[in-house]
Amino acid sequence: MFHRFTNDYSETAHPAIMQALTEALGAQNTGYGLDVHSERAEKLILERFGIPDGAVFFLAGGTQTNMTVISFLLKPYECALACGTGHINVHETGAVEATGHKIYTVPGRSGKLSGEDVLKAFKAHTDEHMVKPGVVYISDSTEVGTIYTADELRGLRAACDSCGLYLFMDGARLGAALAAADNDLTPELIGSLCDVFYVGGTKNGMLFGEAVVFRNKALAECFRYHVKNRGAMLAKGFVPAIMFERAFEDNLYFEMAGNADRMADRIREGLKGHVTFASGSTTNQIFITLPREDARKVIDAFGCELWTDLGDNMTVRIVTSFATTEGHVREVVDYIKGLSAGRTQK
Repeated sequence: MFHRFTNDYSETAHPAIMQALTEALGAQNTGYGLDVHSERAEKLILERFGIPDGAVFFLAGGTQTNMTVISFLLKPYECALACGTGHINVHETGAVEATGHKIYTVPGRSGKLSGEDVLKAFKAHTDEHMVKPGVVYISDSTEVGTIYTADELRGLRAACDSCGLYLFMDGARLGAALAAADNDLTPELIGSLCDVFYVGGTKNGMLFGEAVVFRNKALAECFRYHVKNRGAMLAKGFVPAIMFERAFEDNLYFEMAGNADRMADRIREGLKGHVTFASGSTTNQIFITLPREDARKVIDAFGCELWTDLGDNMTVRIVTSFATTEGHVREVVDYIKGLSAGRTQK
């Protein structure tokens, strides 16, 4: 049986994360995120992102986090602006809309929004007979594995300032974005430009958990009320805090993401000339287009997700993680190259 490349959260957690949880066995902690682990994890995260006056809250998962943050930031008559491929638009079962807020989408490019996109969308909402944009939603890395550059994020910040909008970054795969070889964004720049963002743990070596970070503590003043109202407050809030505390007390968070990215780069290198790459991803998600029969074999053998059905061809997604090894890479590369060689011999 081959290693599965379905996603980056198939494995339980990194051994160091499990060790930190094991060491905490038997200890008693205050509930609801008011414990010493939450306090220390918050401090470490704020220091790493260069915003000592910010605030951090630990939630369970990405969809819950996106829905909770966006509904907190918006007034009843406001909407979120997002790229058409954005996670909140295509993979969250209407969670944001269920809170009473429309998602207004624009095509974007390579999974990303630009400052120009934001300005154009804002100007298209002309009066009180339309929803009013209130927050710009982006993700880094994006749904298709691409990443934002420093200049692109600055452009979005400028557009948001011009229109009076909040900038919210979905960081479910923020580790993979920051660890990418071509990334020029720093944690400190993200902290200075985004009003709210989150640091993803579920998809980067933890059991679960997302750390929601507010640049301005004043903006987060009543967020705990909203978290509780949305059913998102964890009684055992110290559990994700212990994991984030361990991940940020040294460079572990970025080491886990770095392994995922490096293994993905090995796969891309190994498959050059044998497949068509369907995305400009430089992170841990790889999108390849194969003849239909071959794509089905890859899906069955490695658990890869069917991304797009193109008729005669299919695009499938390969995802690496903190636990992917060179041996796993060789398995999938050799298998797909074998399919390519078989087509050539026919």
